[in-house]
Amino acid sequence: MGWKRREREERGYHHGNLREALKEAARELIKEKGPAGFTFADAARSAGVSAAAPYRHFRDREALLADVAREGYVRFAAMLSAGWNDGRPNALTAFHSVGRAYLAFARTEPAYYAAMFESGLAPDLNPELRAAADQAFSVLRTAAEGVAAHLPEARRPPALMMSLHIWSVAHGIASLFGRGDAGRRAMPMSADELLESAMLIYLQGLGFSQTS
Repeated sequence: MGWKRREREERGYHHGNLREALKEAARELIKEKGPAGFTFADAARSAGVSAAAPYRHFRDREALLADVAREGYVRFAAMLSAGWNDGRPNALTAFHSVGRAYLAFARTEPAYYAAMFESGLAPDLNPELRAAADQAFSVLRTAAEGVAAHLPEARRPPALMMSLHIWSVAHGIASLFGRGDAGRRAMPMSADELLESAMLIYLQGLGFSQTS
């Protein structure tokens, strides 16, 4: 190992930056090669440290990916929450804003998105990952509950089922047409327009009019 690399490594340890440097390296590698396209040693090399150095912070490559995914879910939940904005100015408008936030995350954070949804990580790999994922999903459920509350009680779908429907539609459109990487498919309308029209059809099926 050259003295410059050793100096970077020791500086990372001293300032506590190695963990963040490894996650940053992993995100760049995911953007370049996908979540399955690099090794633990590749991440170490990109961070400018020895192949043994990452073991100070992560058990293995899977643990590194899990922490990237956890961080992604935290950011994802924040974007969804900002879209929902406590249901303001009204539940339906905020509901559509949540969908736009979902697509914006997929478009602007492709590495996090891939680590969260395309790395093959078990959702229950560790409690921190599960808690972050649940927090993000809870925003979708809150939005579903907020919208369903405007329907007569006898016609309200279960909030969990409705939030799963929303998640499935938003995720499918994001993964196919709203990606921020080379995997995005072309179509004659924007992903945002497609999602909005899909949600309008879905809401009309529940009994909402376009002016509700």
